[in-house]
Amino acid sequence: MAMTMHLDIVSSEASIFSGLVQMVVATGKLGELGVFPGHTPLITSLKPGLVRTLLQDGEEEVFYIQHGGILEVQPNIVTILADSVLRAADLDEAAALAAKERAEKTLSDKKAEIEYGSALGELAEAAAQLRAIQQLRKKAPR
Repeated sequence: MAMTMHLDIVSSEASIFSGLVQMVVATGKLGELGVFPGHTPLITSLKPGLVRTLLQDGEEEVFYIQHGGILEVQPNIVTILADSVLRAADLDEAAALAAKERAEKTLSDKKAEIEYGSALGELAEAAAQLRAIQQLRKKAPR
């Protein structure tokens, strides 16, 4: 039987996942981070992006961290805290494309500094969602 660790993924709204996993791969500020049972304890910040998990039964489950978050690794438990987490299957490509177009239009207008800053944030979020959707498509069985 494969070694496992407990994973909790919690958003500001609810507990999204709690269970045993063989592995967690998340998008950290400095790149992808893989966590396996027995990993050295650490705390790191997460960028918007995918969190891939390999469940106890060998199935993969994928989540999307919308605005970033925190990952904490303890000897037998991994905790991910984020404001907003979606199951990857719930990502909406059409909505992400529309948000990207809105942000690009706002950026090209260069009206107010506040609009510019929020448009940059919206553009980054939409781009992260689109990258996540593309990654999922590459891994999908054909």
